Amino acid sequence: MTSTVNRESTAFASALDVIAQVEPRVAAAIGQELTDQRESLKLIASENYASPAVLLAMGNWFSDKYAEGTPGRRFYAACQNVDTVERLAAEHARELFGAQHAYVQPHSGIDANLVAFWSILAARVETPALAAAGVPNVDALSDADWARVRRALGDQRMLGMSLDAGGHLTHGFRPNISGKMFEQSSYGTDPATGLVDYAAVRERAREVRPLVLVAGYSAYPRRIDFAAMREIADEVGATLMVDMAHFAGLVAGRVLTGDFDPVPHADVVTTTTHKSLRGPRGGMVLCTDEFAPFVDRGCPMVLGGPLPHVMAAKAVALAEARRPEFADYAQQVVANARALADGLLRRGARLVTGGTDNHLVLVDVSAYGLTGRQAEAALLDAGLVTNRNSVPADPNGPWYTSGIRLGTPALTTRGLREAELAEVGDLLVDVLAHTRPDGDSQVRYRVDAGVAERVRARAAELVGAHPLYPEIDLTGRG
Repeated sequence: MTSTVNRESTAFASALDVIAQVEPRVAAAIGQELTDQRESLKLIASENYASPAVLLAMGNWFSDKYAEGTPGRRFYAACQNVDTVERLAAEHARELFGAQHAYVQPHSGIDANLVAFWSILAARVETPALAAAGVPNVDALSDADWARVRRALGDQRMLGMSLDAGGHLTHGFRPNISGKMFEQSSYGTDPATGLVDYAAVRERAREVRPLVLVAGYSAYPRRIDFAAMREIADEVGATLMVDMAHFAGLVAGRVLTGDFDPVPHADVVTTTTHKSLRGPRGGMVLCTDEFAPFVDRGCPMVLGGPLPHVMAAKAVALAEARRPEFADYAQQVVANARALADGLLRRGARLVTGGTDNHLVLVDVSAYGLTGRQAEAALLDAGLVTNRNSVPADPNGPWYTSGIRLGTPALTTRGLREAELAEVGDLLVDVLAHTRPDGDSQVRYRVDAGVAERVRARAAELVGAHPLYPEIDLTGRG
């Protein structure tokens, strides 16, 4: 009987051989990416490693299908198999998260947020306007009435976490389309602790009276009390939307429960399917039954044709997340993040909020006289892959930044545990403490070559002890 190792190695090697017959440079780049990822000590909080089954589910004949609409209501014929995988993905999502409804078509987290925003606008603004006018749909409105509805849609307010406090660009910031859709206001964190001050959020919500109150983050290392956010939303008549793209795996793995699980408290929840959920690159919307009819019109409202091959991969990843071992994985992600934070603190690093309750750690590198951009580059020289990130009230802005964001999902997938993550904290501080700005530049830097070489060698040993995709052997291919 063919072993799992042989089966998966054969599948990927054969795929690369077929690609190489048409464009060998693409095949070479794909193979090199596997090599590079195997050699990287990856601490990017938004990245992970999908299983071979998830990866293989994306490369198939579903890519050839148009499937606008929803299962059973397509605008194209012969979508019965697409219906099957989309229904499976939605079923797994509902069961995994305890959601009333799941929409698995969004191509990314931004797409998922756009579907959510427009669904809330449609449910809360457009539909009441249609009812008041006594017409069934927007096409039946007079030009004058439609102009009034359009003005009403454009006059709505959003309140979300500020970017430097850990929020995301898609939560109403001007460079993103969300900032052009809504009149955006922000809430921050307590300057002394870096933590969300729910009394301050309540006060801000009373001032703004938003249509949408957004909770969720991309760089906040603590839990959010979604029950408290629900109370605030109800008080001001807002729709509570939660973006759990970063921590969806911790919700799925039952690390975040009760008041810290957004699904029982929010009207609409959005997420990516990669990051801590460990699936393909894509998005998803969970919602109550009230918003389901509007969310299901994501295509053609803001989405192009669904990607059936990615929905197939989402179904596989969500099925994996329903297994008991995924809960063990999620627990280990948080244990590893705490160990990483402890290792950094022991060496005197300055952490935003002083630690972590989730999968990420935010280091203020200004204590080393560095910008985030300098720190990110110096760490990469030493084999540590991170990304720069703003810290609260960041004097360097969102491009150069004063922080680096670290995450443990990817290294946890590889099998590293607490002792190794604590050591990674030591390695990070070794590099940062031996890096200096080059003159007055916010970009150029000088890092002690001996330190960089030593840390790079140890990083290689750590990842070498935990092979990435050990079931895949491409040696001798071609």
